[in-house]
Amino acid sequence: MSRTKKRQILHVKAHVSTRRRDSLAAEEPLEIRVGGQALTVTMRTPGDDFDLAAGFLVSEGTLASSQDISTMRHCADLATYNVLDVRLAPGVEAPEARNFSTTSSCGVCGKASLEAVRTVARWSARDDPARIGSHVLRELPDRLRAAQRVFDRTGGLHAAGLFSLEGEALCVREDVGRHNAVDKLVGWALREDRLPLSGTVLMVSGRASFELVQKAVMAGIPVLAAVSAPSSLAVELAAEEGLTLIGFLRGDSMNVYSGEHRLTLTGSGHGSARAATSG
Repeated sequence: MSRTKKRQILHVKAHVSTRRRDSLAAEEPLEIRVGGQALTVTMRTPGDDFDLAAGFLVSEGTLASSQDISTMRHCADLATYNVLDVRLAPGVEAPEARNFSTTSSCGVCGKASLEAVRTVARWSARDDPARIGSHVLRELPDRLRAAQRVFDRTGGLHAAGLFSLEGEALCVREDVGRHNAVDKLVGWALREDRLPLSGTVLMVSGRASFELVQKAVMAGIPVLAAVSAPSSLAVELAAEEGLTLIGFLRGDSMNVYSGEHRLTLTGSGHGSARAATSG
């Protein structure tokens, strides 16, 4: 299935109008089944569906390694690639069905309560000794943007990038849903047997919402950076779980909302952000 679709549009510039074909980011439903039983439906950009399903199940607390999966396959007999079935390995407990459709803007809708969202993580970000220089962080938005190939054609996708502490891009995924992009990235890591993702940075192209912090924690990622703002609940969860959360990462400016001990300021020697700002 294509990640983009063409549509005839009317383009207006100043007082001149022209008809042309425009590229749109594809959005299709994906039903995720576990053992043949429907679990959830999410609106996503087609592509990397196996990563998406695996990452979603990591965030649900179901999967911790590639060995937890027996098989994954699209149900092609339904004449689409919009249904995917995951068969779990013996002994792996299936999650409860969520009985709702997830939109491309929401990754935790339908949860019964806040406590139900705070899934018990298998790994602690608090124990991760990672340190990262502010000069490395400043480069990440441009590096993420440079890897957004579908965005270049459509202008309509979110991106999530996994980077080393030195700024090396390990994996980049795009999707109409910011939470889907992160799930695709985490699913890639699970299928490559890279979990937990200690010593890495998750860079996202939009805001840092609660569900993105939760997904980072569940994958063992110690640092989450976003070009836009975090929510109050995102900051609260990040502080509770020991995650370094950075927002408004633009140019030479950033806001550090939690975990500032991991940030080394450029030119500040061996001092942390806390030491540099405390005089």
